[in-house]
Amino acid sequence: MSVLSGKKIILGISGGIAAYKTANLVRLLIKAGAQVQIIMSPASCAFVTPLTLATLSKRPVYTQFEKDFGEWTNHVELGLWADALIIAPATANTLAKMANGLCDNLLLATYLSAKCPVFFAPAMDLDMFAHPSTKENISKLKSYGNIEVESEFGELASGLVGQGRMAEPETIIQKMTGFFNNQTTPDLKDKKVVITAGPTYEPLDPVRFIGNHSTGKMGFDIAVEAASRGAGVVLITGPTSLRITHPAVKVVHVTTANEMYQQCHKFFSSADIVIGAAAVADYRPKVVADQKIKKNDEEFVIALEKNPDILASLGAVKSHQFLVGFALETENEIEYAKSKLKKKNLDLIVLNSLNDKGAGFGKPTNKVTFIDKDFNVFPQELKSKEAVAKDIIDQIVKSYAK
Repeated sequence: MSVLSGKKIILGISGGIAAYKTANLVRLLIKAGAQVQIIMSPASCAFVTPLTLATLSKRPVYTQFEKDFGEWTNHVELGLWADALIIAPATANTLAKMANGLCDNLLLATYLSAKCPVFFAPAMDLDMFAHPSTKENISKLKSYGNIEVESEFGELASGLVGQGRMAEPETIIQKMTGFFNNQTTPDLKDKKVVITAGPTYEPLDPVRFIGNHSTGKMGFDIAVEAASRGAGVVLITGPTSLRITHPAVKVVHVTTANEMYQQCHKFFSSADIVIGAAAVADYRPKVVADQKIKKNDEEFVIALEKNPDILASLGAVKSHQFLVGFALETENEIEYAKSKLKKKNLDLIVLNSLNDKGAGFGKPTNKVTFIDKDFNVFPQELKSKEAVAKDIIDQIVKSYAK
């Protein structure tokens, strides 16, 4: 269950083009089990309609003090009702008003009345974001105890490229989740977790490589889940298009199995938990050509040699570490997974079967089976990879505590 489940969240929307992202943010908050009350500044209604957001939130959207039929919207009650207030997008204009106590609409009145944690996600063009007055206003808000969800670097509505994009809805959810997780003692607080993710690419020549279809999503989702539960995470990832912005996750990029092996051993001694979710190539070309190999003969034979077995090498030298491996099988799945568990000196193995519909590479879902070091088998249902990541961390916490 998400830490946001049951939380009463006010989403305040000010008038910027990034308001279009709030529909997805509402969807994610509702999916996490939150109750969402939306308050829009008058200017924001030009960018996204109250009807759309009311439909998604299943609540009426407030835009002004006086509702239809002369009914009064009590901003004080709203401020007391909420467990959290998130203002996204927070435009330069709204940031300035928040920082200086100006109150000319319902959203600002609610902000000034709020007794709950306040998050704000700045969004504006790069010159506006870089202006000293904006920087000062953000500093003021943070000094009040408000929590910034940092803007991102990228293409802006003006066509310029730079800092000022509103954080993606998923990043906002991560920030809020991390905050609420830290209100109680997180179950991975102060633990150091090393996670591998993605494929490895083994070069044939400067152009071609041997690889696989792993996207890295499972490992990335595990990294976010571990970080949200208090861990400091090192994510060692092969080539992937995925990105991660969680402040507790250090990302180390590698390409080949040998590079991943070196980085794993570099961070292993200080780790408490190591999760090998990467799809590491078992073999690499014995000879890598300096120049692009030309298409000459009818047949082309590649001599391969074994890559180091990263998990087995870690299992051979582990002391206090809790070591988790993954097994992707197509037949005799349980038997092969148990054999890997024992051979590599693992504490837990996460079994995937390509025979299960919805599991495997490139899919948003996964179906796994946990096998612990006593060979107890715990089959799981088909779930989203985010939900599977939570189950994996839950199982690790339960087994690690033994």
